[in-house]
Amino acid sequence: MKFDRLLAQHKLIICVGSGGVGKTTTAAAIGLRGAREGRKVLVLTIDPARRLANSLGLAQFGNEETQIELKDATGELWAMMLDSQSTFDALIRKVSPDQETQDKILDNRIYRHIADSFGGSQEYMATERLYDVVVSGKYDLVVLDTPPVKNALDFLESPGRLTRFLDRRVLQWFLAPYEEGRVFGRLFRGTSAVVFRLLGYIFGREFLDELAEFLYIFRDLYDGFRERHEAVIEMFAEATTTFLVVCAPTEPSVAVARYFLDELSDRQMPCAGVIVNQVHQCAGSEVEPAEILSEIIAPSSTDLDPHVGAQLLARLSVAHRRLMGLAKAEGLLIDSIKSRMPARSILWRVPRFEGEVHDLCALDRVGESLQD
Repeated sequence: MKFDRLLAQHKLIICVGSGGVGKTTTAAAIGLRGAREGRKVLVLTIDPARRLANSLGLAQFGNEETQIELKDATGELWAMMLDSQSTFDALIRKVSPDQETQDKILDNRIYRHIADSFGGSQEYMATERLYDVVVSGKYDLVVLDTPPVKNALDFLESPGRLTRFLDRRVLQWFLAPYEEGRVFGRLFRGTSAVVFRLLGYIFGREFLDELAEFLYIFRDLYDGFRERHEAVIEMFAEATTTFLVVCAPTEPSVAVARYFLDELSDRQMPCAGVIVNQVHQCAGSEVEPAEILSEIIAPSSTDLDPHVGAQLLARLSVAHRRLMGLAKAEGLLIDSIKSRMPARSILWRVPRFEGEVHDLCALDRVGESLQD
């Protein structure tokens, strides 16, 4: 499958993989390629390393879409870095039934603490922001750059995390002693009296007051969060969504790639294939450096000691054999990935480029290599 066809068939492409394999660069290159093909593309990153800005030639960018200036492109390229706090606040505004409820939650100290440090909130907020930009219809294609492996798995699991945390049964147990109009009410006279006495002793009555109010308000928002969770899961499974596993031809990275392929298969999530980055290229065993270069080296080394040219040819021959061995080892690792790939998925190889990929020209080279 030509990569341009993959871009044309999908509205959401999610790049996953281990760290240090060029996943951020790949996401940027995919977005740029889509824009070159006339599509309006957004590249969204939740990668804490924040290398995407450099790849796109930006000094910095944040939670608002930033357009990248492109020459000779019929489409548009936009980029955005997730800001978990502002995204969480926006979500509260959406699911709140009225202004009073919204203000109570946003001003609640328990909420402020959870919004700042809720485990996995960055990944959870990514799914929420991602859902908003995909369903908004503003973009023809959205490319998501996820963090390294552990956080990326958090991202896959995150849509249901908040609904599990705020499970209706948990809220009912906690708020069973709650009395309308009185936040603290009869907390100390219910079945959870011992727990509340302990919490009150440790954290104080004021803390329990705010905690009970926070959970009481969130009880009414549970259905809204559950509906959002179901919508995000449906979005992941749609035919216009696909995952791309990005890896390097090294044993640790390939192991992570195989793990991701298994996880995506178990979760029944669509996977278009694997992109292997930084692959060493070699002409093969038929090339002999001494035969090719001897005619060039001989006239160039007439003013040197006779053994200098021979030493240079010998070292080039050794380097070529090492490159051949490295390419062969990488080929075996790449072959080991194919057995885990789903049917009709594609494996793309991106060659190793000299220097860093840090501008649009270099990103174009990466995108062009995906067409081969």
